[in-house]
This record gives sequence, C-alpha cells and structure tokens, in this order.
Amino acid sequence: MRFWAALVCAVADSAFVAEDRQKVESAELEDIRRSRQGDSDAYRRLIERHQEHVSRILWRFSRDRLVHEELVQDVFVEAYMSLRSYRARAPFEHWLARIATRVGYRYWKQTARQHEKESFTLEEWDQMPDESPERMDPSVAASLVHRLLAQLRPRDRLVLTLRYLEGCNVAETAQRTGWTKSMVKVQTRRALKRLEKLVGQAGEELLE
Repeated sequence: MRFWAALVCAVADSAFVAEDRQKVESAELEDIRRSRQGDSDAYRRLIERHQEHVSRILWRFSRDRLVHEELVQDVFVEAYMSLRSYRARAPFEHWLARIATRVGYRYWKQTARQHEKESFTLEEWDQMPDESPERMDPSVAASLVHRLLAQLRPRDRLVLTLRYLEGCNVAETAQRTGWTKSMVKVQTRRALKRLEKLVGQAGEELLE
C-alpha cells in the first residue's frame, strides 16, 4: 500500500495539528460537577473548552459545513445526557473523543444506506502524479483520500481514518471504537486489502 501511505503523507501537512494532551484540571472537574446539577454556564464552559477538539474529529466524518455543525452539536447533546457516566478515569477530552467517534460512525452508517457511492472521474484521476503523491496539492490529496474512504464500508472507513488520518495507535483505536486490540488489527488488515482492491479497480475502470 505504498500509494495509500504516500497519499496520507500528502494530506498530513494540511491536517489539523493535534493538541497536547493535558490532565483534567480541577476547574474542569468542578464544571463537570456543576453541569450534572443543571448549571448551564458550567456546561457552556466545557463546550467552549473542547469544541475545537470535537470539531477536528468530526471534520473527518463530514466536510459538509452544515452536516459538520450538526454532528458537533449532537456530540455535546449526547455528552450532556451521558455526563453522569463520566468517572474521570481518563481525560474528559478522551471521553468526548469516543462519543464523537460514535456519532460520526453512526452518521456514516446512515448515509451508507441512503446514498450510492460516487465513482471517480477521469479528471480527478488525472490530477494524481504518476510517481509521487507527496507532490500533490494538499487540498487535492485530502479530497482524494476522503473520496477513496467514502467508497468503503463504514467499518473499514472508520478504522483507516483513526489509524492513518488521526494517527491513533492500536490501543487508542480500540479505546475510541470500543473494539478489542485484536479486532483493530484484523479490521485494519482487511480494510487495507479492500482499499488496495478499490484503488486498482478505479484505475482499471477509467482506462476502459
């Protein structure tokens, strides 16, 4: 999968820069406690503190601005309804990331049932360099990656997004998805094989 690795590298320069991981501060824990008691100002502060983080995650799931905004809102609604289940064993942003992943994955499954997959056009294929995808314009590379992944089943799309675009290791992917580490490894191998087959088929169809 040299093509895929090179294409992801081309996207990396334009991707959002991951924030440094920090321990949950006492002020945040206090806002969580107050939010559980119905303090809307406290929950507003939590939203403001983590909105950018959640927004970055959901951008992987939809590049439609309106859909993206709705998904971000859904995350914070779901988080508020589940706030009592947060035990502070991990940073609050990690807990939110798992909810955001679940919301985005649910959206992919819904859209997969409603829409047919779009095939690549000859013009899009011609934009790809013959030898080095790293030389592609980052925005073009990002669009191509998004379109490629959209051809896959939601489960395959999810594991490749987390492992290669989000840069999650096996343990982090397992935590975000609720899968076992063994399942993450197996699913990654299967998804890469399906992606490789997809790239080959797309090229053959455009040459016919």
